[in-house]
Amino acid sequence: MQLRRTLVLKDVVERDRWGQPCEPITRVAAAAVVANPLSARYAAELAPLFDIGGALGERLMAELFPLLPKPAISYGKAALVGSSGEMEHGGALVHPKLGKPMRAALGGGKALIPSNVKLGAPGCAIDVPLGHKDEAWSFDHFDTLTLMVPDAPLPDEIVMIVALSDGARVDPRCGSGPIVD
Repeated sequence: MQLRRTLVLKDVVERDRWGQPCEPITRVAAAAVVANPLSARYAAELAPLFDIGGALGERLMAELFPLLPKPAISYGKAALVGSSGEMEHGGALVHPKLGKPMRAALGGGKALIPSNVKLGAPGCAIDVPLGHKDEAWSFDHFDTLTLMVPDAPLPDEIVMIVALSDGARVDPRCGSGPIVD
C-alpha cells in the first residue's frame, strides 16, 4: 500500500441553523489518500484493494475514537476514485474488508454501514452517508458529512473515508421507523 497522506476532520455542532443551542453532536472523519494499484487498466481480480481497505480501516478508526467525547452511534464510509480508476475500485476498498475493522473498533454494529463511491478530480467533494450502527431504520440518524481533500484524488489514487458520529442530526423530526401506508 502506498499511502500519500491522511486527513482527519472533527465537526462539533453546538447550535442549530437558527442559532438555538443544542446538545453537542460530534462527527469525525478520517481520509486516506492511497495509490490505486489497478489504475489505468482493467483488472478482474480486485483482491489487492480488499486488503488495502481492511488495513486502512484499522488505521483510520484508531485515529477517530479519541476525538469523540461520547460513544459512536452512527457510522459511514466512502471512496473517491481518481480518473484513471473505476468505481469498482472504490467499491473494492469499502466493501469486502472495511466493515470488520470498523465494527471491531465500535464493539459491534448490526446495521449495514452506509457507503458512497464516485469518480472525481482533485478537490472533488464526496458525501459520506451516516446511519445508526445498530438500528437501520432510525431515520433520526440518517445524516451526511461532506468531505474533500484539496489535492486528491490524483488520476491514479483513491481517497478512502471512514466517518463516525456520537449523535443524531440536529433537531430531527422525521421519526424513527418505517412509515406504513
